[in-house]
Amino acid sequence: MKNSSYPFSAIVGQEKIKKALILNAINPSIGGILIKGDRGTGKTTAVRALADLLPEIDVVENCPFNCDLNSYKECDHCSSLDELKIIKKPMKVVEFPLGATEDRILGSLNIEKALHDGVKSLEPGILAKAHRNILYIDEINLLDDNLVDILLDAAAYGVNVIEREGISLSHPSKFILVGTMNPEEGELRGQLSDRIGLTISVSGINDIGKKILIIKRREKFETNPEKFREKFKNEDLKLQNKIIHGREILDKIKVTDYILEIIARVTLYVSTEGHRSDIAILKCAKSIAAFNDSSEISESYLEEAFYLVLGELPQVQNSQNSIRRYMEQAKKDMEKEKEKQKKLEEIEKKQRNQESQNQNSNNKDNNDENHQKDNENGNNENSNGFGDESKNPNFDGEYDNEDENSNDEAGEMELKNDSFSKGKNNNQFNVNMDLNLNRDKKPDDSNIDDMDYNQSDFQDKNNDKNDLTFNQIANNAMKSFGEFESDDMGLDIKKYW
Repeated sequence: MKNSSYPFSAIVGQEKIKKALILNAINPSIGGILIKGDRGTGKTTAVRALADLLPEIDVVENCPFNCDLNSYKECDHCSSLDELKIIKKPMKVVEFPLGATEDRILGSLNIEKALHDGVKSLEPGILAKAHRNILYIDEINLLDDNLVDILLDAAAYGVNVIEREGISLSHPSKFILVGTMNPEEGELRGQLSDRIGLTISVSGINDIGKKILIIKRREKFETNPEKFREKFKNEDLKLQNKIIHGREILDKIKVTDYILEIIARVTLYVSTEGHRSDIAILKCAKSIAAFNDSSEISESYLEEAFYLVLGELPQVQNSQNSIRRYMEQAKKDMEKEKEKQKKLEEIEKKQRNQESQNQNSNNKDNNDENHQKDNENGNNENSNGFGDESKNPNFDGEYDNEDENSNDEAGEMELKNDSFSKGKNNNQFNVNMDLNLNRDKKPDDSNIDDMDYNQSDFQDKNNDKNDLTFNQIANNAMKSFGEFESDDMGLDIKKYW
């Protein structure tokens, strides 16, 4: 560490300034810090002490832009070197003078050397020296507009481009921006204030005890700086280690949707313009968690980040109570939205269950209807004599097939039906008939008389309305076994030839 600055940990009070500087040291992408306050409140002292607090940086030897192995490819000077040698250098504070010219800020080209030797030679400007260091602008609100535009371009892109007489050269320019101002001397341009991540206001300390402590420490420092710095060396070293560790774990900090929603709601409540505030709050909250060696962002870390980023807004008025109220309102609204969403999900679930029940009921009705149709079709098949004859309720008997031994001149048919039953009175009758017919011979009169008698006898028995006719019974029971014809008696008999 250098021996010319006041120890960072020896600063009395001004916790907001110290915390904001540390957070930017851990995460420079926060966007810098704007400190508003009266003169003599320790602003410049704190900034210079931070530079001594931070660890040394690795740079390419003889590089005027402090490039390292991660950024040397963006540098025209370093990219032209055959061999890179890395050395360590302490961080420093680069002051941005209000009356500086554009060439002093941007840098300039050595035109004579470029024309005679054909080599791009750059005279480094303030933005070149500020790369990977702290760029300090006192009374930033009094900066000329053209210098503000240059500063905005460098801060936005992290690269400084110099163009002179048709020759162009660029180099990286990434720095921790720290600006101070006295509000009584004028406001800062909105374009610049919007680009700075943290804005805080400070004032003189009114506590008697702290004022006495400030006087004593300053007296000791001026009397013997070495001894005074040695006294606070360990505390500064602890802070340095916390900053280094915070840088290492910064990208591992867990960010939940719950935290993001609170950020979005609070910035909506206070009507911030654009989205830079949302992003700065998240980066600040992650840096606070990293500084405290935490793996996630707690609500207390988030509240502190809100206060550092939004504290100067008229809606907040530097009041932590206002921040708490906005956060509580955000959580209540989130809970209401959650309950509303839960009710909607329950309604949708009931609707899906009802639709599923209706679908199951319709499927069951369709299955029952199909089953009934199948039963009806099966009954119709059985009634028509199709299918298994043993399942036909009208069939109980056996049939003799054709006699293979019948001669050429006579056909013999034998019908055997053991029993047929049908009707209300369960009347039964058996018909056994043996007919021997000769196709070439006419029957004699006795045969005709016998046939007439049998026919007459059958007709008398068939007059009972409660009995089914032989034709009806035989037609249902025997149709699948062959062709039938009606003879002179009206009987269906199977022919044998």
